[in-house]
Amino acid sequence: MSHCMRILVLLALAIALLVPGSAAQKPPVPQPPPPPPRSNPPNNPTTPLPRGTEPSQPRENLVMFLSGRVATNDATPVPNDLLVERVCNANVRQQVYSSVRGDFSMQLGSRTESFVDASGDPTSRYSQASKDSEMGIPLRELRNCELRASASGFHSKVISLVGLDTSLGNVDVGVIVLQRIKKIQGMTLSAAAYKAPKDARKAYEKGLEAEWNGKLANAHKHFETAVGIYPGYTSAWFQLGNVLRRENENDAARKAYAQATTIDSKFVPPYFSLASMAYESGNWSEVIDLTRHILELDPLRYANATGYILDLDPLDYAEVYFYNAVANYNLNKIEDSEKSALMAEHLDVRPRFPKLHLLLAEIFARKNKYALAISEIKTYLELAPHAKDGDQVREQLAKLEKLNGSMSASEKRDQK
Repeated sequence: MSHCMRILVLLALAIALLVPGSAAQKPPVPQPPPPPPRSNPPNNPTTPLPRGTEPSQPRENLVMFLSGRVATNDATPVPNDLLVERVCNANVRQQVYSSVRGDFSMQLGSRTESFVDASGDPTSRYSQASKDSEMGIPLRELRNCELRASASGFHSKVISLVGLDTSLGNVDVGVIVLQRIKKIQGMTLSAAAYKAPKDARKAYEKGLEAEWNGKLANAHKHFETAVGIYPGYTSAWFQLGNVLRRENENDAARKAYAQATTIDSKFVPPYFSLASMAYESGNWSEVIDLTRHILELDPLRYANATGYILDLDPLDYAEVYFYNAVANYNLNKIEDSEKSALMAEHLDVRPRFPKLHLLLAEIFARKNKYALAISEIKTYLELAPHAKDGDQVREQLAKLEKLNGSMSASEKRDQK
């Protein structure tokens, strides 16, 4: 019996092990978690990504900053207002100013990226995409780009941006070398600056740095120190005039500019400033005298030009011709005004003077050349679509179109 009982006990235990958990009234055993899905290769996502959420450019291929230094080939200080430009496919895409020592840093692909004019093509595919993206430009976007410096009286070497080391995202491009070129008569740099004593140059550089940082009172003090040490420091007198003008000390600014012209009559920048101030005050005779002096120096023989000119000189000769044209018009010298206005139009390839086209329209209308006047007004409205005088100009345009429509075919041929 004992043997049989042992067999029965073993059978009962075996049956008990085979009973489901529910029959034994035990809580259900949790199911093990499913195994993680197999990862697909990066190029074969399981689910298509929504539009606009494609993976961003890997950070190691983004260029975030371009930095470097500009130096002259003769070891002289770099010019004032020195610009470093990023040029892509022959278009200026971005400009930054260097420090007084020639150092520069250009931030790429962020909201701070500066498009300086229409030639920069700010509506390109990448620039639109980058407005809301992280900082940086993909290396591939820089394949056809180069860096150069722009300074009056100098020719710049260029640095290609092909093959950059983007491992850190910040690229030191090295040194951009400026070579001095000889201009014909007028100068935008004064040789007197290179004769200044060390203390005067140091004060001058401090003044430039203070002005750059918006500390006008400090800049004023440093420039006064520079001219006090070296009264023949034309560049310091000119910069002092600029600071005084920004401080609304116009009479003192004129005296500083005049002092610079007295020291060096071929140093062009202060004449520009004096002409601008005379234009603002409506002193037309003075405008003509000052602009005539600048144009007589004719640094790049603009008067002999027959086509359109793009000059990267910081001084804008289109502005000089524009001032001269307005002054002559106000003195009723219509032929001289037309000649200067047309010259300004040739030079103003980055249109910065929309009013120039209104002036030409007035001149052509006075000569009954209505078709030409209509064309100039339309150009003005394209350049300044939200101008305060827009409604008045559109009324004038309608009148000219009516006058032009009433002319005979032979009269229209005579206009051309």
